[in-house]
Amino acid sequence: MQQTTEYQPGLTIRTLRLEAPVDHGLARPPAIGPDAPADVALPADTLELFARVVTGTDGADKPYLVFLQGGPGGEAPRPSLTTSSPSWLRRALQDYQVVMLDQRGTGLSTPVGSTLGPRRTAPGLTGVLAGTTPAQQAAYLQHFRADSIVADCELVRQALGAEQWTVLGQSFGGFTSLHYLATHPESLAGALITGGLPPVDHTIEEVYGTTWELMIGKSEEHHRRFPGDRARLAELTERAADGEIVLPNGDVVSPERFRTVGHGLGMSWGSERLHHLLERDHTSSAFAADLEGMLPFGGRNPLYSVLHESSMADGVATRWAADRTIPGAVAADPALLGGEHLHRSLFTEDSLLAPFAEAADLLAEVEWAELYPAEALRRADVPVAAAVYSNDAYVPRDFSLEAASLLPDARLYETSAHEHNGLGAGDDVLDHLIGLLQGTRWR
Repeated sequence: MQQTTEYQPGLTIRTLRLEAPVDHGLARPPAIGPDAPADVALPADTLELFARVVTGTDGADKPYLVFLQGGPGGEAPRPSLTTSSPSWLRRALQDYQVVMLDQRGTGLSTPVGSTLGPRRTAPGLTGVLAGTTPAQQAAYLQHFRADSIVADCELVRQALGAEQWTVLGQSFGGFTSLHYLATHPESLAGALITGGLPPVDHTIEEVYGTTWELMIGKSEEHHRRFPGDRARLAELTERAADGEIVLPNGDVVSPERFRTVGHGLGMSWGSERLHHLLERDHTSSAFAADLEGMLPFGGRNPLYSVLHESSMADGVATRWAADRTIPGAVAADPALLGGEHLHRSLFTEDSLLAPFAEAADLLAEVEWAELYPAEALRRADVPVAAAVYSNDAYVPRDFSLEAASLLPDARLYETSAHEHNGLGAGDDVLDHLIGLLQGTRWR
C-alpha cells in the first residue's frame, strides 16, 4: 500500500493506493454462449484502488466511516470544508474519520473509459480495455458490481487495521451496503443508508415498471407547476426526431435519449432546472451545454450506463429492462419523461459509449448472481439507520420498506421533506441517522 498525506483548511487527508484482484473469486454467472464472458481470459488480473481518509481537527482517534457513492460508476466526492464538499462532511467528521473510496473503475482507481482520437476521430476504449474484444470487455466488467466493491472495501479496511467500521451508502451505495450486510456483517459496526434500500425478491420487470409509474407522477407534477412545458417538450421531441437537437460534441440526440432529461425530476432541484432549460433557444450553445449536463447517461461515467441495470438484477438477466417495460402511455406522450431508464439505443447515439455497445449487449444477457439474499439479511445483526424518501423516483418506497423489514435492527427515518438527493442537500439527514444509530433519536 502506498500512502501520502495532504492538508487542507481544517482537514488532514491521507491518500491510499493499493492493489486488488479484478476477480475476487466470487460466484460468477454462467456462460451465455460460445464466446461468453465466463469463457474468455481477463485483460488484466489486478487493478489499483484509490481512497482518501479524511480527518478533521483532533479526529485521528475517531472510528472510520466508509462512504459508498451512488451510481454505479461515480467516484467519491473530492473533500473540502471551504466549499462544503460534500455538504454532510462537516457533520460526519464530528464522529468519524471518513474514508472516501473511488470505487473500482472510477476516479483515481484504475478507470474504465473511452476517448475520442486526434481531431475527433472515432472513439475507442482506453486503459486495460484498449484493443480488447467485446467478450473480454464483458468478462472484465462483470467484476464491477456491488459484490466486488464490497470485497475491495474489505481490503481497504484491513489495510487501515480496522477491526470494524461503519458504512454510509447513498443510493447505489446503499445497495452495496446491503450486500455488505449480507456477506460481511462482522466487519460492520453499523450502517447508514440514504435512499438506497434495494428491491429484494422482486423481478426486474416489477422494479422498472414501478419506477416508470413513479416518473409519470413526477412528470405530471412538473406540468402542474409549469403548464407551458408540456407543449415545449412535444416541440423539442419533434425536433429531436428531425435530428435538430445536437450536443456540443456533435452527437445528435434522439427522442428516446431526450426523454431522459427528466432524470432530474427525482431531485429537489430538478423541476426548476428542467424548466429553465426548456426556456432556452434549442439552437443556442447554452441549450446544448445545459442539455448535455442534464442527460444522465454518457461517457463521463460509462459504468453508470454499462452496469446500471445490473444493480437492479438480483439473480436475473436484465435484457434491457427499461426498454421492455416502458408503458404505452409514456411511449405515446413526449411530456412523460424518464428517470434512471436506460435505452439500448444510447450505445449507438453517444460517441463515447459506442465502444461499449457490444459488451453492453453481452452483459444484458448475463444471469447475474444474487446480491441480496433474504436469509442472509435476516442474520445480519448490525444496527442500520436508513432514510427512506416517501416520493423517491429511483428507489421505490415500498420496496425499501420491505428490505428494511428483513433486517434484525433497522431504524427507519421516512420523510417526504427530501427527494433522492436528501443526503447532499445539507447535513440534517445524516445528523438524523447518526442520532438513530447512536440511540439519541428513536424515530
